[in-house]
Amino acid sequence: MISNIALFFILGKPLVLYGGAITFLLMLFVAAIPSLQKKWPKTFTFNLHVLLARLTVVLALVHGILGLSIYLGF
Repeated sequence: MISNIALFFILGKPLVLYGGAITFLLMLFVAAIPSLQKKWPKTFTFNLHVLLARLTVVLALVHGILGLSIYLGF
């Protein structure tokens, strides 16, 4: 059941691929926030950093579950 969701094709690629790409980009952005905060301190706050880090963890967990469902067959 979950593997059907993971292998749902969007533009010829499975959904799990897009989840991994978005997770990776979010991780890069979260890591860049302290540097961006020096240039634009009011735009990139610590609260934004924490919020995006939490979102990244949730998305990484979903991506991991989708990826494992393909190989474990659930």
